Amino acid sequence: MTLSSLLRFAKRAWQQQRKLLLVLVLGFIAPWFVFIKVGQEVWEDQGFPGDQAILQLLHRFGSPGQDAVALWMARAGGTFWTPLAEAAVIVGLVVARQHRRAQFFILSVGGAALLNLFAKFLLARIRPALWASLAPETSYSFPSGHAMGAAALALTLGVLLWPTRGRWVAVVLGTAWALLMGWSRMYLGVHFPSDVLAGWFGSIGWVGGVALLFSPYIRALRTWSREQWPRPQPTTPAPKA
Repeated sequence: MTLSSLLRFAKRAWQQQRKLLLVLVLGFIAPWFVFIKVGQEVWEDQGFPGDQAILQLLHRFGSPGQDAVALWMARAGGTFWTPLAEAAVIVGLVVARQHRRAQFFILSVGGAALLNLFAKFLLARIRPALWASLAPETSYSFPSGHAMGAAALALTLGVLLWPTRGRWVAVVLGTAWALLMGWSRMYLGVHFPSDVLAGWFGSIGWVGGVALLFSPYIRALRTWSREQWPRPQPTTPAPKA
């Protein structure tokens, strides 16, 4: 494949598959770039320069009301209530015979959880210890499992509900849930801001990639590329006289 033919293919792809390419860039490539970039910063320099300053600012303006909200979020995003809600969604989809949607949900949410564990053990970042937390944690810090799980659940439900009238309700509530979960982890002092940021974008990249695999766009793009660049048919040699 020459450079000129590659450029022509890219131009035709943009003209005819613009929506797919935008989804690919915004929902997959860009989030993974941010996730890898933050991970590189953690690997080389232990995170962003403002990580500790942001945590100290949140702690300085803390209050009993914020303590209660943050502790409730910590319990809600822990190892009982969130998995219970996810299991209920899976059971509901299976009972409704929405097996493909159930598969998408399991791969999106479960895959994000496995990605979180892999990144934690790969980078082995120690949690912040700027003050005695109200809800201390002992596992590795990067990326935030609570933030990543909340974003993965919100995004997955948003994709599933997008064809329905409740999509904007899912988007607004899901975004608020993920943002509040990220704030609570920083407020409690158990995660750096870079941990939370990586958790959010890691989930966007993962769920976006799974959604693309399950979408009709991939099949349409494959068909379109075959039409643009058909494979040469083998020639049958002429019979000898």
